[in-house]
Amino acid sequence: MNARSDTVGRGAASATRQDPMLSVIVTIVEGGAAMRRLLQALSEQVDAPPMEILVPYDASAQEHVTLQSAFPAVRFLPLGVVSTEHPITSAAGEHELFDRRRAVGLTAATGDLVAIVEDRGAPRSDWARTAVQLHEQLPHAVIGGAIDPLPTGTVGFAIHVCDFTRYSSPFASGARDWVSDVNVTYKRRAIDMTQALWQQRYQEPVVHWSLQQQGEVLYLSNELVVEHQRAPVPLRQLLRERFHWGRLFGSIRGNHSSSRRRALLAVAGPMIPFLVLLRHGRAQTAKGNGRRFLTAAPVVLLLLAIWTAGEVAGIVTRRA
Repeated sequence: MNARSDTVGRGAASATRQDPMLSVIVTIVEGGAAMRRLLQALSEQVDAPPMEILVPYDASAQEHVTLQSAFPAVRFLPLGVVSTEHPITSAAGEHELFDRRRAVGLTAATGDLVAIVEDRGAPRSDWARTAVQLHEQLPHAVIGGAIDPLPTGTVGFAIHVCDFTRYSSPFASGARDWVSDVNVTYKRRAIDMTQALWQQRYQEPVVHWSLQQQGEVLYLSNELVVEHQRAPVPLRQLLRERFHWGRLFGSIRGNHSSSRRRALLAVAGPMIPFLVLLRHGRAQTAKGNGRRFLTAAPVVLLLLAIWTAGEVAGIVTRRA
């Protein structure tokens, strides 16, 4: 496919005619400096393929359009005022906005390959080229990548442990049960196969479970790397977020489980934080972070407990 006039990236001139178009959907999560850092990283990709960068935004994120002058090749997609089930000032409503922004991005994406990233995770300079190479080499419709933390304090590290231990380097590439929408790429067929599921709201578990049921394999690559950094957040806000995001995941799981399965998950709830803590501890020790994990373990356990409480509530009620 020919490189297009809106192709971005320092190495775009070297892209070959055989390169597929890569659509990159950027989810506004934090905005501000994080968004600028991510767009800068995308604009400086080395040996980049033809690429379109899409930033869906609603009325609550209107201020981000000011970045258009600094990044003229980026397409900002206006959603207007978005109606959500929960107030957008709540953690649940905020996450629904993320999902609806991604859905608009998927609708607008024209690429043969489609990627989703969030503004807290800046891709490394070879990310776009690596995405294309991996999809050329591998048959898998879904290829996710590593999510590595930039230096941060104990609480920031604890959050990263809870969210991204399975995705943080080092790890061996291979088939997985999970990849993350913080750093995921799709062949066009995966987008087309699941269109009915993400048309209004993209939810990673729903899309990926459906693809797995249709015989697709989720592949996690240690070569496709974003560097994740989150601004400090007050503990009260963080705990509220953990509960409501856990409840959202629990509601998705509850709506895809039998009554017996939901009952078993609810009964197991009190044990889950401790079991997951041990699993994270083993994994982080294997990654060379054992001492740092011990320091952060009390915070990790607190975050896991709050998440699990929300997840159990979502499983039982099947409501976010």
